[in-house]
Amino acid sequence: MPAPTLIEFNDVSKQFYRNSTALLACHHVSLEIERGEFVAVIGPSGCGKTTLLNMSAGLMKPSAGGVQYDGEQITGVNRRVGYMTQRDSLLPWRSVDANIGVALEIQGVDSQKRTQLVREYVHMVGLDGFEKHYPAELSGGMRKRVALARTLIYDPETLLMDEPFGALDAQLKLILQGELLKLWERSHKTILFVTHDLTEAITLADRVVVMSSRPGRIKLIQKVDLPRPRDVFKVRFTPRFGELHEMLWSALEEDIRHGEEV
Repeated sequence: MPAPTLIEFNDVSKQFYRNSTALLACHHVSLEIERGEFVAVIGPSGCGKTTLLNMSAGLMKPSAGGVQYDGEQITGVNRRVGYMTQRDSLLPWRSVDANIGVALEIQGVDSQKRTQLVREYVHMVGLDGFEKHYPAELSGGMRKRVALARTLIYDPETLLMDEPFGALDAQLKLILQGELLKLWERSHKTILFVTHDLTEAITLADRVVVMSSRPGRIKLIQKVDLPRPRDVFKVRFTPRFGELHEMLWSALEEDIRHGEEV
């Protein structure tokens, strides 16, 4: 029996205006994401991938159609999701532990419980010993770990992730992908993950959604039938991974040949 739908895009379109000129980012997008599912969205730049995340978070309203969360129309900020953006947006004047605990502080969680939870999440993302360091003293990978812990600590049921590992080198990206999968396998949170990296999408997701050039439409939804748990260092060398990569690349290739950058 399939899991219940948690996020649903119903014939969604989004239009922006730039210097009085209309710009259609995505058009007639319909997509259902099940509770506990890991879904990756990939496509050319400007095709509305981040727009879908923003609408899921209630930060942006569709121009047409609607977005539902757990059966209810999203009409304001969706406080049941955690949003990890491309930029880590750490507060430079706060240490690692203070950055991780900021959401709990805003929620009014008492200091004793906050300290305990921060300690647990510092350990979870492998930052023991760096609690009192400031963002300027951290590597890019460490900053991403802080951002991930800050997103997870208030226990949102859904994670929205916008190219969270895009700026990292290949080796560090693999390490953080592995850590994310371990966290997901323990919690089974719903994850909607935007990436430009096709290999990353296949490695992580249950399904990969391929979008067209702007205005973004769904070209293909492909189930990733690779067994779990997945070893991020080895899974890409399996025959099935190669087959999935070829199928998904075929869906992207036309847009690439027309000069769009994935």
